[in-house]
Amino acid sequence: MNARSITVAVTGASGALYATRTMAALMARECHLELVISDYGRRLLRDELGDTAAVDKLTDFLVAKYGQSVNRGSYTLYSNKDLGAKIASGSQNSEGMVVVPCSMKTLAGIAHGLSRNLVERAADVMLKERRPLIIVPRETPMSLPQLRNMTLCAEAGAMIMPAMPAFYQMPKTLDDLADFMAGKILAALGFSHDLYPSWQG
Repeated sequence: MNARSITVAVTGASGALYATRTMAALMARECHLELVISDYGRRLLRDELGDTAAVDKLTDFLVAKYGQSVNRGSYTLYSNKDLGAKIASGSQNSEGMVVVPCSMKTLAGIAHGLSRNLVERAADVMLKERRPLIIVPRETPMSLPQLRNMTLCAEAGAMIMPAMPAFYQMPKTLDDLADFMAGKILAALGFSHDLYPSWQG
């Protein structure tokens, strides 16, 4: 049985922990990730998580932080400048995509179909092929153009999932908050999870 293929894009909005928790959770479920990290996304990983989370050390970071289950999965890292990568085509087999975190610049590019780089083009592919696209914007407050760009993406078929963790699960750490967002992303992609307790009423 082939591993499920999911595209994960990391851009320069604050929220590196959401990205790494999502990657680790998907890999623990034996997924193969088509991974694109923008230039500012690379800086984000180092600035928020330290040098051990730099792209060239990413596998070791994920295993050290989230455990050996990460090794059940794999990833292929693409340059954001590589518009010839396989995920730039609708013929590729990635069954869904998440942009986590999503910068407002990337949101605007997706909303207007600009395809200036691989993140934007891969997202455009998901929309045109009617595959799940989850956008996790991280900004506050939001301007009217940003709100309109979210509406455009939603109208085109994307799911807008702002980085707004809940508190009913009584989080005690930042990792608990990251678990909540990663769990929401996994559920939207069709994966079961136990990253946070479901609401019991």
